[in-house]
Amino acid sequence: MVQARVTSPMNFEAFLEWYPDDGRRYELIEGVVVEMLPTGPHEDIGGFLSAEFNFEIRRNNLPYSIPRTCLVKPHAEGSGYMSDVVILNRELLKQEPLWPMASVIQDGKTAPLVVEVVSTNWRDDYGHKFVEYEAMGIAEYWLVGAT
Repeated sequence: MVQARVTSPMNFEAFLEWYPDDGRRYELIEGVVVEMLPTGPHEDIGGFLSAEFNFEIRRNNLPYSIPRTCLVKPHAEGSGYMSDVVILNRELLKQEPLWPMASVIQDGKTAPLVVEVVSTNWRDDYGHKFVEYEAMGIAEYWLVGAT
């Protein structure tokens, strides 16, 4: 993880405006921009889980999708998380006000499952995200270890 230098805490709207299209992944944690630098095993596990979930979604004809990237905006103003796997209920996406302009969800009901692959940023996954996802009403939050 690499923290970007900021002089004052950033709110989520400023984070969205700032977010560069450079192919890197960033999160906003308590007003601080953090570049996510996943390990190889981390990415391998996330990719495997996405493939398995997609298989089940298609096999059972479920109204779900898994976006390539998706920011989850919890109720905390200075936070926005780029989870490793987010399963979205496509029928509820039309109720997400930011979705048409950015890959952002704010209502926990839209994401019945969020998965974080835990490697280098375990403190955030077990701490901030767990509490904030629960407050959003996300039904399931999985933590999967990467070695």
